Amino acid sequence: MNAPATWAEARPRLALVLLCLALFLPGFFTIPASDRDESRFAQATRQMVDSGDYVRIRVGEDDRNKKPVGIHWAQAAVVHAVEAAGLGARTDIWPYRVPSLLGAILAVLATFQFGRNLVGRRAALLAGAMLAGCMVLVVETHIAKTDAALLATVAAAMGLFGAAYLRPGAFTARHAAAFWGVLGLSILLKGPIGPMVPLLTGITLAIMDRGAPWLRALRLAWGPALMLGIAAPWMIAIGIATDGRFFADAVGGDMIGKVGQGQEAHWGPPGYYIATFFIAAFPAAMLAIPAARQAWAERSLPATRFLIAWVVPTWLVFEAVATKLPHYTLPTYPAIMLLMAHWAMDPLRLPPARWMLWLMRGLFVLAAVGLAAVALVVPVAVTGHVVWTALLAFPAAILLIWLVWRAVGAGQWPRAAALSAVFAAPLYATVLEGTLPRIEPLWVAPRLAAALPPGLPSERFGITWHHEPSVQFAVGGGLRKLPDGAAAAAFLADAPGRVVAVEGRTLAAFQADTTRRGLPVQTIGLVYGYNYSRGRPVTLHLYRTAP
Repeated sequence: MNAPATWAEARPRLALVLLCLALFLPGFFTIPASDRDESRFAQATRQMVDSGDYVRIRVGEDDRNKKPVGIHWAQAAVVHAVEAAGLGARTDIWPYRVPSLLGAILAVLATFQFGRNLVGRRAALLAGAMLAGCMVLVVETHIAKTDAALLATVAAAMGLFGAAYLRPGAFTARHAAAFWGVLGLSILLKGPIGPMVPLLTGITLAIMDRGAPWLRALRLAWGPALMLGIAAPWMIAIGIATDGRFFADAVGGDMIGKVGQGQEAHWGPPGYYIATFFIAAFPAAMLAIPAARQAWAERSLPATRFLIAWVVPTWLVFEAVATKLPHYTLPTYPAIMLLMAHWAMDPLRLPPARWMLWLMRGLFVLAAVGLAAVALVVPVAVTGHVVWTALLAFPAAILLIWLVWRAVGAGQWPRAAALSAVFAAPLYATVLEGTLPRIEPLWVAPRLAAALPPGLPSERFGITWHHEPSVQFAVGGGLRKLPDGAAAAAFLADAPGRVVAVEGRTLAAFQADTTRRGLPVQTIGLVYGYNYSRGRPVTLHLYRTAP
């Protein structure tokens, strides 16, 4: 292959990577560890790195038997590499986010790479760009947990499945090994969710086609064994290490619990994901309306049928589950973006009706202005004053709206989609880099850690009421979670050199008990903030025994 051809192949991938970095990096290093899932995942990985135990997943003294170990291994590898290179430390949150960042980039590249077989090269490139710009994926890159990495495995596996479906005769044993191997990795990331997507897709296609000639291409004789063989060693090890409790908790408690009831107040009715899609998939989400109509009209075409079978059954499963969060439907987004890009690039596309066009524009404008308004209103609501960088969100939103509105008005749908992805970057940057890190009351944990005596071991620190995981990550896994003020006084009295953070709601009981004990205490700090997980202000009084 000559150099120009090589450059022509590399150029779209480079463009997608650069777009991803422009969208994903603002706020990546500056937003502190968030509550609750991110801090739990990061703290569990940090304890793995500290202890050298890479089998059990623990947060503090508690087993975290919810998700498999894959993301923790990926995070631990990054932490070791970052520390070896002298670029950061295990107390920084950003190394734990790197697997999410890489997963999101790989998902975008996989959408382009495999989407070419389904919708063509130019439409696949546009689909990758639209996926990169999706608000839900941008948010997931800033959170150190499983979902962006899972998306990469699903996008790759489904791309390979699509190749087997369209051209089973050209699907080699190497392709099949890659398909099952990627699914094995997905199991290590989030259990059965990854394999569920191709399974539901395959069942749907078999029903629609009244047959499954592509099954032989997938090498069922040895493929599932390869998939399970990748995940089995850790599964056996964790089963032995926890006496089977991991599977009882992860399957019986976490997974099945989410089906029947909304865990941690994350309940949503059927239709939740459709209602929130135009925010989660902003800014390109408006194209889903005409694309869905055209996809149904073209459902007899093999590539379109495959993409519909990818989206619909998986989407319905998540709609049926009681626990709902916007990122749960992410595994369907590559297919949705490919259908949207196919519609936008098709010169024979079904044009949107007038009412549809105004609905699309209205939803787009509402989402853009709403995001800018959130950037302005949240700091005022929490701190009582404006963060000046948040004011930049409105010019960024207006520029985005103007460029896309003009392109839509001219019927230039590919241009509108591309502009929406590119010019969402300044809007996201004003929120993620310019605003969120500057709302100090939201970030209680790092300010609390800074107020503690230097070098204080986490085992000598106790805290009442404000038991958020971000505090554990900021201070260390050995901290004591104290139920009330009396327990805080007892903690101080039990040994010298201890410090407690007493939340205002438990302060009177703490003072009464220290008086009863005759325990002299000294105030060493005061931290105000806002607990966004509970929606309440928080005041932490720091005490130690007076000398």
